[in-house]
Amino acid sequence: MSKARISLVTFSLVTFFAGVVLVGCSGSEGEFETAQQIGPDPVLPEPSQSLLPDLNVAPVVGWKDGQLPKVPDGLTITVYAKDLANPRTVHTLPNGDILVVQSKAPAGKPLERPKDIIRGWIMSMAAGDAGGGGETNRITLLRDSDRNGTVDERVDLLAGLNSPFGVAWYEDTLYVAAADAILAYPYKLGSGAITAQARILTPLPGGPINHHWTKDLALSPDGRFLYASVGSNSNAGERGIEAEKGRAAIWQVDRQTGAAKVFASGIRNPNGLNFHPQTGALWTVVNERDELGPNLVPDYMTSVKEGGFYGWPWSYYGQHVDPRVRPERPDLVEKAISPDYALSSHVAALGLAFTKDSALPEVFRNGAFVGNRGSWNRNAFNGYKVIYVPFVDGKPSGKAQDVVTGFLENDQVHGRPVGLGIDGTGALLIADDAGNTVWRVAAADGSVTAQPIPSDRVATSAVINEDHGSTGDGAEERSDSQTDISPAVSPEDGQ
Repeated sequence: MSKARISLVTFSLVTFFAGVVLVGCSGSEGEFETAQQIGPDPVLPEPSQSLLPDLNVAPVVGWKDGQLPKVPDGLTITVYAKDLANPRTVHTLPNGDILVVQSKAPAGKPLERPKDIIRGWIMSMAAGDAGGGGETNRITLLRDSDRNGTVDERVDLLAGLNSPFGVAWYEDTLYVAAADAILAYPYKLGSGAITAQARILTPLPGGPINHHWTKDLALSPDGRFLYASVGSNSNAGERGIEAEKGRAAIWQVDRQTGAAKVFASGIRNPNGLNFHPQTGALWTVVNERDELGPNLVPDYMTSVKEGGFYGWPWSYYGQHVDPRVRPERPDLVEKAISPDYALSSHVAALGLAFTKDSALPEVFRNGAFVGNRGSWNRNAFNGYKVIYVPFVDGKPSGKAQDVVTGFLENDQVHGRPVGLGIDGTGALLIADDAGNTVWRVAAADGSVTAQPIPSDRVATSAVINEDHGSTGDGAEERSDSQTDISPAVSPEDGQ
């Protein structure tokens, strides 16, 4: 078939499905309540399959002047920074400066399958763009010198990056997780510029197809390791297991040598990496698979065990088998770990911030905020908000509470919450990649912390709960900068 013919067929398919997408599908959710899927024991209906999943893409209209998301009594919300270009994550440095990472998906191999082309078009609609501050793929520093909640200095530290997402800082070095590598830049706190060239600490799985390209980053409490999230290269393994080499996993990387290994696997698209400030356990939020119906599979928040396998692509929520995946692997399904806390289906959870020692009201000081960017593949919208999950003894306990809402209104998107962080005064920051804004949520009484709480809470000696994961000796035996990543998603395959 000629290229012209393929293009014509593709155009026809996209045109045909456009009407379907914009008006939504048949509404097969029925009377299902998403609240049934929030918590440690979610309701999991039978899977359903069709030519295309239920689709409903809300257009992005942005925020009008003076328009704000909504917060409950006891909190206030203000614009911390605007006119950004797709802000994805926020990171607080030890001196209270904030780094805002802005990025778009990297260019990749041209899509060939009609289904992939349609999906790509849908995702571009879902991403939207309300008009931002110019060039993206950069890192901007925001400084609030007098700690009054208002930025008084703003400067771009880095530009021209390859779709950055996660960052970490330790011992005069800024680490940046780009789409295909972890980069290390010399950087002293308080500086307004980075001029030195980066060194590659370790490569990460990248293109030419990079289905889930966002790579988050977290520094271990002892400062020794970096942990990087690497999403899958497909929805449910349809590109073949070789395409998933080193993916659907969280990597552990020696910060000094670059030696790396898979720390945990079977995790479809992890983001929001964060260490619990009391237990030292590594946590993540995860975007689960699509096309099993509007109410499967719930996205989730979970602690991450070293060597743990979390099911993808063969199963979900422990031993619930995905009927599409071949060949079957009952041996791996048997080992699959059930997540700690479900967030409901297709909310696109991307941000996670623990709140211990923050300046927020007491009711929000022992738990985690989760940023739910919002659905595109169910008829009834889900997500588009920041929720709070209370914790007891280092574990989620109790009902989730909607805290920041109003991102979706009258089936139109003003913004989408992505990365979260606690700023230098103890307030919550929200990176809104569709509204091109960073929002600041603070206590209404004006409370601030005595000193900044950095995103990387490095202790003199880390105490890691063995039930939840360990900094371990992971890559200690390696002194070179080569990676040592298993070829598939199983923690045992390739050993």
